[in-house]
Amino acid sequence: MSAYVVFIKDRVRDAEEFATYGKKAGASMAGHTVKPLSVYGKCETLEGPPIEGSVIVEFPSIEAAKAWYNSPAYTDARKHRFLGADYRVFITEGL
Repeated sequence: MSAYVVFIKDRVRDAEEFATYGKKAGASMAGHTVKPLSVYGKCETLEGPPIEGSVIVEFPSIEAAKAWYNSPAYTDARKHRFLGADYRVFITEGL
């Protein structure tokens, strides 16, 4: 069953670290079956606090999503996201 990783960017704190994250995050997807569905497109907050952006990526399963998220390449990228911005991230199973 498909799974979706949803990234909600609340705010950027360090643009340089965030730029490093962006480069490494994209490269970390090599070798994984992943389909970007939405990457920082126009968004409008309908409920809750405003967000700066969002990303939605599709994986074949929750296990595949976790394998990418916990991979050495994304673990390396993720540390730059932690330093550069405030995010909420979750995995949800599709229909």
